[in-house]
Amino acid sequence: MKMLSPTVGGWYKDLETHELFEVVAWDSATLSIEAQFFDGEVTEYDLDTWRQLKLREIEPPEDWRSPFELDDEDRLDPDLPHQPLEWNSPVNTIEPDAMYGVED
Repeated sequence: MKMLSPTVGGWYKDLETHELFEVVAWDSATLSIEAQFFDGEVTEYDLDTWRQLKLREIEPPEDWRSPFELDDEDRLDPDLPHQPLEWNSPVNTIEPDAMYGVED
């Protein structure tokens, strides 16, 4: 079996343990590969250990965010302003008959 080169952001399946993981870092100076398993656990491999693994490159799992407890709201860009839907409501332009906290 051909050895796969570690690609940061690439997903792999260990054919012996059937675990899925993503390579999150590759340090060419120390020849170490950091991987995060589907369940969130992080591990580090040296290049010799990586070469001994029986791996298959795979597409990212469809629900890869679930171990990290992320939901659709987490997809929003935090740098973009948030504008609730009710800001565009014409009712917001009507002034109240009385002002709370102010007495005549």
